[in-house]
Amino acid sequence: MKRERMKLLMFSKMLKKIGNLNVEEAADYIAMMGFDGVDLTVRPGGHVQPEEVSRRLPEAVEIFNSRGLEVPMITSNITSADEKYAEEIFKIASECNVKFIKLGYWRYVKFGKVREQIKHVRNVDLKGICRLSEEYGVTAGLHIHSGDFLTSNPAVLYLLLKDYDPEYLCAYIDPGHMAVEGGISGWKIGMDILGEYVRMVAVKDFGWFREEDRETGEKRWVVRTVPLSEGLVPWMEVFKYLKQMGFDGPVSIHSEYHNISLDELIKLTRNDLKYLKKILNRIWII
Repeated sequence: MKRERMKLLMFSKMLKKIGNLNVEEAADYIAMMGFDGVDLTVRPGGHVQPEEVSRRLPEAVEIFNSRGLEVPMITSNITSADEKYAEEIFKIASECNVKFIKLGYWRYVKFGKVREQIKHVRNVDLKGICRLSEEYGVTAGLHIHSGDFLTSNPAVLYLLLKDYDPEYLCAYIDPGHMAVEGGISGWKIGMDILGEYVRMVAVKDFGWFREEDRETGEKRWVVRTVPLSEGLVPWMEVFKYLKQMGFDGPVSIHSEYHNISLDELIKLTRNDLKYLKKILNRIWII
């Protein structure tokens, strides 16, 4: 599969969640902010509903293309090739020249059962998904997400992907979530472990805050989304390693800011995009 240059995308989730923007409105905002394209939600509650993918995804791609935007990736909830609409989503994505599909999540089910769960996901779920990727010529990505998710740990993700072809099953790294779980250097070692499997990157950042629990009144440390310039992730270092790795895939800026207005979301997103481009201009020719 031909690899293309890195594209800076906006994840459409928050435009739907905060502004309830339709595809046309989202495309206008994303183009106005200066992105290369969109990471479009194709899942329940997203911009394209799975049951409407055959009609709505081609329409959405045409709308984004008319604004000068690309749609190199979509975000789905797929965790099995046997799910209703799974194969249809892969097929229509391929026909629309969408090269990357973010998969859904496998919850960490129970202490003492993780090895059994890894074995099942690897040998059953991913085997079927890899078959779809090969058949339709796309790459399915497993996203790193902090918390009780099987893919919260890069080493576990490597065990899931090991021996699969990264052209069909890849690591969708998220340095923000990796810094939350991995502390000072876990994110870096995680990138190193995943190596050639890294084909997609999510961009958002977090900070730890000590807040009072409403129920108990106790002070606890919680994670909150913060602007890229204020969080845990050393973005300059992250992208230096990505350059060293030869990364050229999609970069999805998530803008997962909550309890704000649409205008505030747009302002924060533009600032994050500007910050990221400043970093990339220092180490990378976009």
